[in-house]
Amino acid sequence: MNELYRQLGQSNPQMNSFMDSFENFRKTIKGNPQQQVQQLLNSGRVSQAQYNAAVQRAQGLMKLLKL
Repeated sequence: MNELYRQLGQSNPQMNSFMDSFENFRKTIKGNPQQQVQQLLNSGRVSQAQYNAAVQRAQGLMKLLKL
């Protein structure tokens, strides 16, 4: 885990748990993430509403991180 993740986790245990979960999730992704998300939508494992909510959260996080 990189230094930023470590520092965030030290000051906020919930953030540490979130970052650990995210790191585990990141390790499971193989190939093109956009194709994987589209497959989840097509298979019905993720609804359009869930996808839209995740996109909104990601956009908010990007603004927070100024990406």
